[in-house]
Amino acid sequence: MENNSNKSPQKRPTRSVDGFVAHSGRQLHHGQHQAVPNSAQHPTDRSQQFLSHSRLDNFKATDGFHSVRQPVIESSLRRHLDRQPRRDKNGKIDLSLTPAPKKKKKRNWKKIALRSGIGVGLTAVLIVGFLFAKGIWKLHQVFHGGGGAASLQPNVDPSKLKGEGDGRVNILVLGIGGDGHQAPDLSDTMMIASIDPVQKQAALLSIPRDLWVKPDGFGFMKINSVYANNKYAALYKKYSEKDAIEYGLSAVEKEVSKDMGIPIHYHVLIDAHGFEQAVNTVGGVDINVDPQNTVHEVLWDDIRNKTYVLDVKAGQQHFDGQRATFYARSRETSQRGDFDRTERQRLLIIALKNKVFSLGTFSNPLKVSQLLDNFGNHISANLTTNEMMRLYQLGKDINNISSIGLADPPNNFVTTANVDGLSIVRPRKGLTDFSEIQNYVRNALKDSYLAQENAKIMILNGTTTVGLGTKKQDELKSYGYNITSVGNAPTQTYSKTILVDLRSGQKKYTRHYLEQRLNLTAVNSLPDNSIIPGDADFVIILGSDQT
Repeated sequence: MENNSNKSPQKRPTRSVDGFVAHSGRQLHHGQHQAVPNSAQHPTDRSQQFLSHSRLDNFKATDGFHSVRQPVIESSLRRHLDRQPRRDKNGKIDLSLTPAPKKKKKRNWKKIALRSGIGVGLTAVLIVGFLFAKGIWKLHQVFHGGGGAASLQPNVDPSKLKGEGDGRVNILVLGIGGDGHQAPDLSDTMMIASIDPVQKQAALLSIPRDLWVKPDGFGFMKINSVYANNKYAALYKKYSEKDAIEYGLSAVEKEVSKDMGIPIHYHVLIDAHGFEQAVNTVGGVDINVDPQNTVHEVLWDDIRNKTYVLDVKAGQQHFDGQRATFYARSRETSQRGDFDRTERQRLLIIALKNKVFSLGTFSNPLKVSQLLDNFGNHISANLTTNEMMRLYQLGKDINNISSIGLADPPNNFVTTANVDGLSIVRPRKGLTDFSEIQNYVRNALKDSYLAQENAKIMILNGTTTVGLGTKKQDELKSYGYNITSVGNAPTQTYSKTILVDLRSGQKKYTRHYLEQRLNLTAVNSLPDNSIIPGDADFVIILGSDQT
């Protein structure tokens, strides 16, 4: 057997447990066997054997102590360790690691209030900004422009006025049933809202729905069919829905202007749903109902598909949107039929105007937003937003709104008739003679500037044509001119009419209107010194060109 006693023994890893050094015996080579002591051996032999294989003087052993890597001190703790020692009230140094108590910061309520105020302010700005942007978008949908009234501008240049009547703002208002109603485009409500921006007055003129007229391009029909027929004609020509509506509105505007004898500057179209929602938005309207305007009628509600019982008694009455709409539609049980209905419609419009202005609706962004949401596609007007706001400013100063009807005694200028089995309303003077109506309407809705200046006018006949002066007087009076005297000129040889302005332009609006009507330019002195004008502001000498 080979002798390996001279070789260095290979060390086994040592380990310590609870301070005792583990046995560090030699590693056996292949072929060697460790002698296993048996119980027969003497105890001394076992001790000798243990000692021969163990090293109690091995100072390389850990002897129960393990070096460990120290943990990194957290920054917060280091901050306390690195701090300067603090002293107590007796001046002794306190080296404890207990951190000093934090001092409570005093709240700066002014800053908190300022920040809160800024936050609320920004929120309010965002809300108002949203409503404003939404309002502008909706306003442009509703008030898309296209009309025009020079008199909406203060101190208007006379040259901007085309003729008598342009000193007012005349708005044609059409009410239709709208979607869901039978014959949705028939304009069962038709009136002119006329505003005098100088005297701060207004009037509502109702036009009978059955008035017999002959619009351009069509035969005779009731005036409430003019809008619908022209709209459908435009749709047949492949107009868009929007353009067809404007085409129909322009047609009825032209017809009303021709029949009533006054210019129409704007038009507004609203359906029954839009009117109902507008009344609801302002919380309803209140009317002191006259005994003549009491109503009890069962009507059919096309929108809700059921009957509606309208029972309106005399005295103070409140109307929500639905009740107001049916009160405006009812006519079957009224003594004068449609004439009574138009009177009720004027009462409702005035009540709605009063409610809107009493609430300050247009100064409340939320109310404006609600109104525009409710109007939606239920209203269309050819005013611009600026013109609408100008009318709103004018409306705040208007306390007197007169109500005008063509069948209200003593000014009853229309009557009922029957044409081929159809019940109609026609002018009292004849089927197509609107002269009496025009004379009444022009004076009832007198031009603002003519009324303000109220110039005195003398008319002299400078021709041999008998009655020419009286004829011209009737014409000018129908427009609201103040004719103080009519007579013959010293000579009847005038070939051209002369207009003499004895105030040298002080009454500029009357001068402009007369120049337009007579198609001439005024002079400032009389052609004949024998003419005695008295207190007249203008003298008109008629020539043969007026015959």
